[in-house]
Amino acid sequence: MHMKKSTKRICSLVLIALAVVLLFILDGHKNEQGMLISILQKSAILAIVAVAMNLLNGFTGLFSLGQAGFMSIGAYVTAILMIPVASLDGVYYMNGVAPGIRSMKEAMEAGPAWLQAAYPFLALIAGGLIAAAFAALIGIPVLRLKSDYLAIATLGFSEIIRAVFSSPQMDTITNGSYGLNKVPTFPKLFGLPVLFTPFIIAAVCIALMVLLINSTYGRAFKAIREDEIAAEAMGVNLFKHKQLSFVISSFFTAISGGLLAMFMRSIEAKTFSITLTYDILLIVVIGGIGSVTGSVLSAFLVTASKEWWLRFFDQPLIIGGWEISLFRTGFRMVVFSVLLMVVVLFYRRGLMGDKEFSWDGLVRLLKKPFARRVPAGVKGGAGHE
Repeated sequence: MHMKKSTKRICSLVLIALAVVLLFILDGHKNEQGMLISILQKSAILAIVAVAMNLLNGFTGLFSLGQAGFMSIGAYVTAILMIPVASLDGVYYMNGVAPGIRSMKEAMEAGPAWLQAAYPFLALIAGGLIAAAFAALIGIPVLRLKSDYLAIATLGFSEIIRAVFSSPQMDTITNGSYGLNKVPTFPKLFGLPVLFTPFIIAAVCIALMVLLINSTYGRAFKAIREDEIAAEAMGVNLFKHKQLSFVISSFFTAISGGLLAMFMRSIEAKTFSITLTYDILLIVVIGGIGSVTGSVLSAFLVTASKEWWLRFFDQPLIIGGWEISLFRTGFRMVVFSVLLMVVVLFYRRGLMGDKEFSWDGLVRLLKKPFARRVPAGVKGGAGHE
């Protein structure tokens, strides 16, 4: 039995209203719920890059591992543009800041009030556009590669970007190996508390990617994923659509990197190591390759499990005077790995597979344990004559 459209709409509005109320409650208890707020905000940021990676890997069938590199571009561009002029000397205390950066920032800070209010969002977009430009440039050679070769090429690009940003030659721009600090936190949006900003930006970014997936371009992406030869025979320009998917994915990945810089308030090159790409890939696989809602759900579950729910395993456990030696620093990640193995064994296609959340599916899932089973040999639920 399917729910009516009006009922689904009401359920969706109620769910959004509950989420908004929860955020207002958390905003009123920042001191007591600081850990929960941090986990939710980081999860929302990672949800953007997970969906962006899924757009490329899951919906277009391109196995790319360059997410950390594009996140670093977005993070550094956003951080450089957002650090106030008054803080530049304290950040670039070793080698000074490039004169062009200082003069540009002085001009921006002297601008009208509306420009200063929009400046953080312009910084995010600038980081995304620069990352998209890099993606368009490197996409020309690497998108002609297939499967593992493409993954290795994009992974190499990610490491090159990280090495360049931390090199001494970039000291006056990226501050080299010292990294950047004193990055302003999230700005206010629509007059709402600062806590709302990453969630609103994440919702907008994910909604835009969903619209793209459901458009004619999205259908072309899926056709390429299923069979490149058949897609080309149907008139799909393979390189054009691969390039489009790669550039758009990189843009939103960089937006996520910029938000991460605001969240952490300081960044350095080692933050964007290969491990970060693997963590994002893990979120995509656990959620389900080809499922947007799976990536979003997995981002929250994986982040909360790694950084919050399992933390007690890092503390010594004493029962009746006996100390359990297994419970020590680092044991949390062992338990987390075991749980991942269990999830993969029982959900080989991820939590959502290639399906999306729907109210009808939720109703069927809730009714399943209570469904009346028809005895074997009985058709249509009728008894034997």
